[in-house]
Amino acid sequence: MDSKERFSNRVDTYVKYRPSYPTEAINYLYDVIGFHPHSEIADIGAGTGVFSKLLLARGSHVTAVEPNDEMRKAAERMLGGENHFSIVSGSAEATGLPDHSIDAIVCAQSFHWFDRSAAQLEFRRILRPGGKVVLIWNSRLTHGTLFREQYDQLLQTFATDYKEVNHKNISRDILLSFFKPGTMQEAGFIHGQIFDFEGLTGRLLSSSYSPGPGDPRYETMIEELRNVFERNNQEGTVSFDYETQVFWGEIREESQ
Repeated sequence: MDSKERFSNRVDTYVKYRPSYPTEAINYLYDVIGFHPHSEIADIGAGTGVFSKLLLARGSHVTAVEPNDEMRKAAERMLGGENHFSIVSGSAEATGLPDHSIDAIVCAQSFHWFDRSAAQLEFRRILRPGGKVVLIWNSRLTHGTLFREQYDQLLQTFATDYKEVNHKNISRDILLSFFKPGTMQEAGFIHGQIFDFEGLTGRLLSSSYSPGPGDPRYETMIEELRNVFERNNQEGTVSFDYETQVFWGEIREESQ
């Protein structure tokens, strides 16, 4: 499946059940990295606008770039009335933004879909001198509790290409090769959601690799999800836990 079309039939569950990002992570962008009100920020692979919304709340000017029509429409519905928000049809490899027009780039939950070499070239083109690139994602914790481990096993059993598209495949070497040598910095923040069974089902179905209704594996997967929930819930809910990881620096120059 084309990576730019993977979420077209999952927008509603994505909007309803995907996590936002912790306040501490947003504070870090402004207090440490140097974002400020009136910064011109490009949110690349903006999806439904979850991260754009957090930047707009701090007063920044945000141009969201999103290739998927349905996700872009969802972002427009949520944020279209914001004075400092605009959204364009484009991708990390071809944003359509003017040369040297952007103070900073954020890629929230999207970097693992990029053609990295083409994205580097495009980011260099649209960034102003000294501009920073921030890669951020909610990394679901897979060990440490029975629920985390059993949920991950469910994905390994039923999901279509879970291992192939998992952003945990992004190695440190890949990250270092994306940034200008000596500039990459990182931070992490704990984050989570609390779900009843309906919410847990919605969170599962918001993932592009989970079989949907009509798939021959769907009913068996939901039955196993119910079993996982029944074994692990406490007073009707389970904790869905993440580490929000942030990697940032200047983009690697073409000759490096």
